[in-house]
Parts: sequence; structure tokens; C-alpha cells
Amino acid sequence: MTLLFQALWPLFALIVGGFLLRRRGFPGEAFWPAAERLNYFILFPALLFASLAKAPLREPGLARLALAVLLGLGCAWLGLLLWRRLRGWDAARFGALAQGVLRFNTYLGLAAVGSLYGKPGLTLAALLLALMVPAVNLLSVWALTAERGISPRALLLPVLKNPLILACAAGALVNLAGVELDGGSARLFDLLAVASLPLGLLCVGAALQPRELRAALPTLLGACAVRLLGMPALAFGIARLLGLAPLESAVLILFFALPTAPTAYVLTRQLGGDSHLMAGLITLQTLLAGASLLGLLWLIQAAA
Repeated sequence: MTLLFQALWPLFALIVGGFLLRRRGFPGEAFWPAAERLNYFILFPALLFASLAKAPLREPGLARLALAVLLGLGCAWLGLLLWRRLRGWDAARFGALAQGVLRFNTYLGLAAVGSLYGKPGLTLAALLLALMVPAVNLLSVWALTAERGISPRALLLPVLKNPLILACAAGALVNLAGVELDGGSARLFDLLAVASLPLGLLCVGAALQPRELRAALPTLLGACAVRLLGMPALAFGIARLLGLAPLESAVLILFFALPTAPTAYVLTRQLGGDSHLMAGLITLQTLLAGASLLGLLWLIQAAA
């Protein structure tokens, strides 16, 4: 437990640091949106590209990992549709709640995997992201626009333009084509990747909005329980069913246990969803994730 705590507390210290810096107005309000854009469009894609360019994509076991991801997301999506039918939510509310359950904080996930499992864990995490990012983005857009009869082009365009998806696709193509990152290019991508995760965690903290926790607290707590407890339990069951290796199981469960992504707030506002509910979900899940991740990872370690 001590080692887990030592691996996780610096990550949450950066999140708290980002929150405090923004509340104190340092280094200025204009810094945080610019930092998010720099990370989202350049630094973070560089990390994903470099990880997938060197990943062992031809390993037979990866098919089981891909199946586990798709099974987990599929079961969660069916559960959300049933939940919506029972509660009668409109698309604005359903879209926010669906993102609260399906989306995940990639910065925190990769930072945690890197701290706990090193480069082998980061490689598996990049492979997971190559599958999960497009699937989750597609389901999120559909959930927010289901009542408007959106065209397939409008549904797919935000997914196809996503820089994380493009970086994953480019890294996989370079890998499968046998292209080597030489002449210092691998070092360049490593430097960009090193900058990505701490900046991303600071931006996560800067995006927190505690004032949004006052409304709809039962709904917020229910969605948090599903995301932080129900989703990793689902991933654990699927990992056992498919017989995944211990490292594969740990990374899969960790990614299904992450709090939702801060970028979900931007998408929710753009597509007319309930942005106040989304902000509350992001904030509460991030605050609770420190305890839930520590307990979950301790259980994974104890069961190994």
C-alpha cells in the first residue's frame, strides 16, 4: 500500500497544484486554455504516437485485450441505454451522464500506469487508447445528439478529426510499416512525451469547478459510483473471463476506474448538453478518484 501511495500522491498533488494556481490567477487566465490546446494537439499526441510506433502490435494476446475493451464498453453502453429508458432522460442529460460513465482521464491514466508499470504498461495503455478513444468519442457524440437525427457525417467528423485518434493511427501505421524512429526523432518524441503528463495533470486541476457540486448531488453520486466502482468491477470480470495476463488485466481495470475526462465539458457545451451536470461529474469524480484508485490498485496487487 505504501508503494501505491507513493506512486499516486504526486499525480494528485499536480492536480491540486493546478487548481490552486488557477484560483490564484497564476500565471494568468489566458495560460490554461493555451496549455490545454498545446497538450491536446501536440504533446499528448506525440506520446501516443511514440508509444504505438514501438509497440509489439503483432503479439497474439493483443486480440484478447481488444476484445476485453470492446466487451466492456458494449456492456456499459447497453446498461446506459436501459438506465435512460427507465429514467426518461433527454439527450442533454443522458449525454452528460453517458460521458461521466464512459469517458476517462487519459492524462491521469497514463501517468498512473507509467508510475506503476513503466514502459511495458505505457505500451499497453497506448494500445487501449487506440481502441477506446474513437469508440468513446463516437458514443459520446451520439448520446448528446440522439434526439436530433444527426447525420453519419456529423457524427463521425469529430471522431476522425480528434488528434489523439490521428496520433494512434499514425503510430500504428509507422509500426506496421517497419519504419524506425532514428536520427534523433525518437528522442524528440520522448522529450515531448515527458512534458505532456505533468502539464496535463495541472490542466485537470485548473478545470475543476467545485461550485457545480451543489446541484443534483444524488445523481452525481450515482454516476460516480458507476464510474469509479461499477466499471472496474465490470473490467475485472471480463479480464477473468478472457484469461488476460496480470499486467493486461491491471491496465484494463485501471483505465475503467479512471474519473471522466475534463474535455467532456467542452464537448457537452458544444453539442447543447447539460454542462452544469457535466462539470459536477468531472469535479466530484476527480476528487473521489484519489481514494478509489488507491483502494482498487491495492486489491489488484493483493489478488495477483
